[in-house]
This record gives sequence, C-alpha cells and structure tokens, in this order.
Amino acid sequence: MAKTDENKNYKVIAENRRARFDYAIEDDLEVGIVLEGSEVKSLRVNSANIAESYAAVEDGELWLVNGYIAPYEQAKTFGHEERRRRKLLCSKKELARLWNDTQRKGMTIVPLVLYFNHRGIAKMKIGIAKGKKVHDKRADTAKKDWNRQKQRLLKQQG
Repeated sequence: MAKTDENKNYKVIAENRRARFDYAIEDDLEVGIVLEGSEVKSLRVNSANIAESYAAVEDGELWLVNGYIAPYEQAKTFGHEERRRRKLLCSKKELARLWNDTQRKGMTIVPLVLYFNHRGIAKMKIGIAKGKKVHDKRADTAKKDWNRQKQRLLKQQG
C-alpha cells in the first residue's frame, strides 16, 4: 500500500502554535478525546480552536478545558455546547505521570494539535510544559533569527 493511501484520513484540525512560544515543552503525548456526534461532524467540516485551552487532571481523569468546537448547523436539535469540558483518554500510568508533573513539579498540560489520525479517529497531542520567562522568549527569537540568517547566507554562497 502506498504512503498516500495510508494517510488519506490524516487531517490537522487545530494547532496551538503559541504554545511552543509561551512554554518550554518537555514531553508530548497522544491522547484520545471523547466527542459527541455533532462535534465530530463539525470537526470534519468546520474548524476548532485550542489556543486558549488547557488540560487538567481532576478526580483521576484528564479533561480538556475551554476548547472550542464550532456548532454544526444541521444538528440544531441535538447540537453540542461549544466550550464544554471534554474528557481526554490515556492510560492510568500516563495519567499518574501527568498528575505527578502538574501537582508536584508545577508544570502545565498544554494542548498542541487536534487532528484526525490515519484511521480517521480524532486525537489530540498534549505537551507537558513549563512556562517561559521573557528573557527565554527573547533568546528563542534571537536564535530563530540567526538560523534564518545563516540559511540565507549558506544559500547565497551556493
């Protein structure tokens, strides 16, 4: 089977680009997400926003808080609430590690990407992150600028 046939269902729905700027991502993890039917249909047609959202471990479960999924127009009667809390699915071992990192080490769980995998199932990539200080952000920006300039110089040299 060709690679294009295998990944025909893969589709990125929402990406949190700001997360890599605001946080130092130490580890990432792929988790499932519990959705209603109208939410899945909406994700296939419309878009979602995970930029202002975060994940939290509460009562032994992992939750996505403040994630936005646009309403699905054809599901007026059985629609969904746009900013409801959605349960994220992971193993007990991963959940214990996430709880340990957030409660004891003071880290944050940040959603990075919401996507349909190659099987057409909605998944989310979350990152275990630590907040960056202003000087860290400046250093990252300077490093990116230097790399861009270096690439231009190398391209000009031939």
